[in-house]
Amino acid sequence: MDNVQYITTQDASLNLIQGDYAQFAFQRHYHLDYHIGLITDGGQKFVYKGAQHRVGKNELVIIPPDEMHDGQSLREGGYKVNVFCIAPDWFTNTFELSGVNSESLSFNNLVIQDTDIFAPLQQLHHHLKNPSISSLAKDCLPFEGFEPLVTRYTKARLSPINRIGNQPFKTLKDYMMENLDQPIRLSTLAELCQLSTIQLQRHFKAQIGMTPYAWLARLRLEQSMKLLQGGEAPLSVAMKVGFYDQAHFSKAFKKAYRVSPSFFM
Repeated sequence: MDNVQYITTQDASLNLIQGDYAQFAFQRHYHLDYHIGLITDGGQKFVYKGAQHRVGKNELVIIPPDEMHDGQSLREGGYKVNVFCIAPDWFTNTFELSGVNSESLSFNNLVIQDTDIFAPLQQLHHHLKNPSISSLAKDCLPFEGFEPLVTRYTKARLSPINRIGNQPFKTLKDYMMENLDQPIRLSTLAELCQLSTIQLQRHFKAQIGMTPYAWLARLRLEQSMKLLQGGEAPLSVAMKVGFYDQAHFSKAFKKAYRVSPSFFM
């Protein structure tokens, strides 16, 4: 039995499909958006520009806007796929690509077998379906998830970056440290630097080597270590550094440091 879910995100330019197709076969059709499908089980075959293609488990397929194609299971038993539906200008806007626009952007491969591309996109799809994920994560993770695909499989190049807007990095660090127990929005950080949210993500990653979300996540853990070593209780520490669920805090802490917060009690 087929089971399909359509999921909207806080970004109207990026939505999701989670499909388990046991029998359904797509007739020839097209989309107004990019459809990037991650095959998580089984396989699919489809005709695109007169040629038949196959995509299997742990591979991804990229269908550009307005391109005719069909689709059906490669074999009996069906297939499962996680799909990103992405507006044509999302890539050029998000990555500030030089030398291309939404009409001229093209990917080097239709079907891609690359664990370094598949894994972060699969993780991104999972995170964007999670209603409890932070707003900053939702703002930053799409850039982080798609950057390897864009840099490795398009001819476009990201514009060079030399600084984080008009503020020293310490300004952002101090703001995040002072507000660790609060939700931190990408838009707020961007305003501090007089940048757009898209520009901030790129500038921050270029200068620091991590996205704002990843850097903040580590800052919370680093500060929690100091507080635990100072004798504070894990529950109190979790609240002070912005974890509203002690189980989530314990899991993140143990993943980073290989011991649980209770080790310091």
